[in-house]
Amino acid sequence: MPSRDTFKYTFDHLADIIDGLTEVIGFDRYIVYVFDYGAPTGFRLAIRHPERIQGIVTQNGNAYVEGLSDGWNPIRTYWENATVANRNALRALLTPETTRWQYVHGTTDESLVSPDGIALDNYYLARKGADEVQLDLFLDYQSNVALYPAFQAYFREHKPRLLAIWGKNDPFFLPPGAEAFKRDIPNAQVTFLDTGHFALETHASEIADAMRSFFK
Repeated sequence: MPSRDTFKYTFDHLADIIDGLTEVIGFDRYIVYVFDYGAPTGFRLAIRHPERIQGIVTQNGNAYVEGLSDGWNPIRTYWENATVANRNALRALLTPETTRWQYVHGTTDESLVSPDGIALDNYYLARKGADEVQLDLFLDYQSNVALYPAFQAYFREHKPRLLAIWGKNDPFFLPPGAEAFKRDIPNAQVTFLDTGHFALETHASEIADAMRSFFK
């Protein structure tokens, strides 16, 4: 986690890092799996290098305004008025209690959610300065919403094979955001799972089976 003095935490820069990784490894063609923050990062790679994208799996990875729930309202307030008070109001989203809530909300059986991911997230969030990094990314998330039209234009023009597989009880990214992909990619497959945001925690095998079937 570089210092905020030496690295500006934006989604453009996150995409630069991942793009650089693909260059070093030599990935000239790939199917990209995107989720949450990874969605606008991966979609940036798609519009930069459409010839490399062989398909997309978007698991609760949004690219449409209708997919944003009211849970984004405090962050929207920060976008509209980036005051210290509005920034500090978002610190409640970074607590251990909120981390756990994000993992278990919308699941039908909380016992299926391993504590490992929750513990690891909270470990990293507890690092000195990590809270400020996350708040910087909350502020920059508006750049992703501004790029939604560009992402959608890419979908319409290139029609990538796309599987949208969604935890339908996600408190942040709503089912209409998944359904919207078919507007631009009529052959997209949209599947809903009876779980929350972190769908892999409870439905990893179902998601894997769906990917194997869709990309066979």
